[in-house]
Amino acid sequence: MTEPTQTPPAAILFDLDGTLVDSLPDLLRAMNALLAEMGRPPVTAKQVRGWVGDGAGPLVERAMLATGGPSEISLRELVKRYLGHYAGNTAVGTRPFPGVEETLQSLKAAGHPLGVCTNKPTALSLELLDALGLSGLFGAIVGGDTVTARKPDPAHLLATLAAMGMDGRRALMVGDSANDVAAARAAGIPVVAVAFGYSRIDPKELGADALIDDFTELPEAAARFL
Repeated sequence: MTEPTQTPPAAILFDLDGTLVDSLPDLLRAMNALLAEMGRPPVTAKQVRGWVGDGAGPLVERAMLATGGPSEISLRELVKRYLGHYAGNTAVGTRPFPGVEETLQSLKAAGHPLGVCTNKPTALSLELLDALGLSGLFGAIVGGDTVTARKPDPAHLLATLAAMGMDGRRALMVGDSANDVAAARAAGIPVVAVAFGYSRIDPKELGADALIDDFTELPEAAARFL
């Protein structure tokens, strides 16, 4: 008698900033270092919180507009300078949100392949997760600078799954922003949103399949879709 084939555990993809980690202290420090060297006024944590999620270019551009308008220096150069302040200091004040480490370990122990799909540059994402002792939990960490199209384009999610040796037939996205939800929807993947992240709109209005207030709620929420 042939034994029934057991379905392998589904892959789970995670956004990084605002989902796994509260990186606002270090993003703010790097941005204000850039502004200080330009002779511009500092910005606040509240401002930076509302600008995060689309990658370094839009973040720097928004800071320029908020502190005096476009600079004569090219955006490309400004982003390079900003990342120079950030690199090597990604985990000074950044910490995982409560419950993240133990929940990730539990999901991995249950057999779920885990991956990070973030608009943050890949090298800086690796640096941060290495510093926090979390990088070994993930089969792939794919930043927005190493794909042809980044979130909200579904190609970013699918590229991350491919890097993990998985496909989108059994997968879940976990994020905090409209970009995460839109990318998952376009890829045909269910999505769980966290209520404590950096969303520029009310998290209840993101349109995710589930919304969690605490990261430890994720396994139960994920089980409903996987």
